[in-house]
Amino acid sequence: MSENPQNPENPENPQNSENPQNPGNSEKPERSGEPGVGKPETPGAGKPERRSEDVRVPEAPRAPVAPDVPVVAGPPAAPSAPEPSGRRRLASALWPPRVTRAQLVVALLLFVLGLGLAIQVSSTSENSALRGARQEDLVRILDELDDRTQRLEDEKTRLEKQRSELESSSDQAEEARKQTQEKERQLGILAGNVAAEGPGITLTVGDPTGAVESDMLLDAIQELRAAGAEAIQVNDVRVVADSYFTGSGDDMRIDGTKVAAPYVFKVIGKPEDLEPALNIPGGVVQTLEKEQATATVERSAKIVVDALRPAKRPDYAQSSSR
Repeated sequence: MSENPQNPENPENPQNSENPQNPGNSEKPERSGEPGVGKPETPGAGKPERRSEDVRVPEAPRAPVAPDVPVVAGPPAAPSAPEPSGRRRLASALWPPRVTRAQLVVALLLFVLGLGLAIQVSSTSENSALRGARQEDLVRILDELDDRTQRLEDEKTRLEKQRSELESSSDQAEEARKQTQEKERQLGILAGNVAAEGPGITLTVGDPTGAVESDMLLDAIQELRAAGAEAIQVNDVRVVADSYFTGSGDDMRIDGTKVAAPYVFKVIGKPEDLEPALNIPGGVVQTLEKEQATATVERSAKIVVDALRPAKRPDYAQSSSR
């Protein structure tokens, strides 16, 4: 009967050789690919054998696939701007300026240095008015200095002569009296208490615009005194050592007395020394002409200075000689 479940030759018999619980069946046919058949029993025998198709190999991770992004067509690209010229590139590099702190410090130091040099050059040019003088002007100034030196030498010689006369005179009292009178006359001229006459110059200063200041007239007095002036009179006022000038224009005053233009200076001294002292480069005449004033100098063999100052008795000073 073919359907007998106990028939070993029936391939459909559940008790076939593939049954792992019937290892002792000798009539079980060997099948290729069954490693456990016909071999001595080894540890682990009887367990289901793991086949290659039952082993799962882990798969390598796959890179994520980016989702499909729809491409949207944009507006047409604008035409590229033309390349700027060299002048424009230079202008864009220079402006706006890119200044660092160090550059600011250096610029400030250079500015201070330049300002100091400018001030120094300006002061040097103002104080050295003789730099641009002509050769004949320089020669005239040197002659004036030589004349001043000669006057001082003459004064020294005269004083030494007076001392010798006093020491050798038989009548020393009479000689002393004569010298005292002469000294009094000289001091009276210097103090403005005595009239004087002699060679000199006349300086006339016109001021049509009223631009002449009191310090300009004072500068003229100082230049004349340095050139050897012995007596000076401005209009009707005698100028002495303690005279002062104030005001300007229509309110010019000398020692408190009002004087008006034109200002006439009568000066007694050596004309050859007085005139060049006023006409030197940067001197009194040029300064007045810059202020739209006029200045004329005339030499004369006889100048009369007759304006007098009242003798003022000192209140506190007394002679120390007995």
